[in-house]
Amino acid sequence: MTTSAIGTAFEADWAEWHRGQEARLADPHGFLAITALHWLGPEPERFDDAPGAWSAGPDGVTVVLDAGEELVIEGEPVTGTYRFAPIPERGGVNAVWGDAVIEVAKRGGFDIVRPRHPGNALRTAFRGTPAYPPSREWVVTGQYRAFAEPEPTTVGASVEGLEHVYDAPGEITFELAGAEQRLTAFPGKAPGSLTVLFTDATSGVTTYAANRALQVPAPAADGSVVLDFNRAANLPCAYTDLATCPLPPARNRLAVAVEAGEQIPFERR
Repeated sequence: MTTSAIGTAFEADWAEWHRGQEARLADPHGFLAITALHWLGPEPERFDDAPGAWSAGPDGVTVVLDAGEELVIEGEPVTGTYRFAPIPERGGVNAVWGDAVIEVAKRGGFDIVRPRHPGNALRTAFRGTPAYPPSREWVVTGQYRAFAEPEPTTVGASVEGLEHVYDAPGEITFELAGAEQRLTAFPGKAPGSLTVLFTDATSGVTTYAANRALQVPAPAADGSVVLDFNRAANLPCAYTDLATCPLPPARNRLAVAVEAGEQIPFERR
C-alpha cells in the first residue's frame, strides 16, 4: 500500500467518524432537538413542551396526564397517573409524545425532564461542526496505570452549581510537545475502554472553552494505549445550554495547544 493510500484511508476513517458524530448530534431526538431543561421538585408543574403535570420525590418521578393526553413508554401507551421507577444517576427513560420524545433522567442527583422536538430551530439550522484537518501527528501512544482502587472524582458541570461524581479507574501518561502529559481517565462507553475529558491551550480560542472528550480503546496487555486527538469531540454543552455535561478534572488541563479534533461550533461563534 502506498503512503498516499495510507493517508487517504486515515483521512477517510476520520471523516466517517466525524459524520457519525454529527449524525448522532442532529438525530431527530438528539441533543439539538432539546427545547428545555426542567428541574423537577415535589410540587407538580406543567410545561409548554410536554404533556402532564410533573413532580419528583424520593420514590421517583410522577406525571399526571389530563384527559386526552397520552405518553408511550417502552412501547405501551399510558394515561392518567404514571410513576417512573427511581432513575439511577446518569440514567434516563424516553417517553414518546407524538413526534417528540420526553427524556426523564437524573443528573447530579436531580430528576429532570428534557423534551426533544425534531422541529427545534437549533436542530433544523444545524450546519455541522468545524474541525481541524486530521493529521497523524496527533495520534500518540501513552501508558495507562490503573489505580489500586477506582478513585471517586468530583467534577463540575456546564450547569452552574451541579456536580458529577465518577469513579476514575486510572490515569494515562504520554508525551506531547516534548513534555510528559498526564490525564485522569473515566470509564468509557465500551467495556474496558476509557474516556478522557480535557481542556488545552486552544480551549476558548479555536476549541470549545469548557471541555472536549476523547474516547480511548481498552489498554493493551502491557498497559499501552493509543490517543487519537483528531477525534477529540465536543460534548453537547458546546452546542446548547440545555445539557448538563461534566467538566474535566482540574488535573486534566493541558498547557499545550492540541490543534486537532472538533472546534468551536458555529452556534457559539
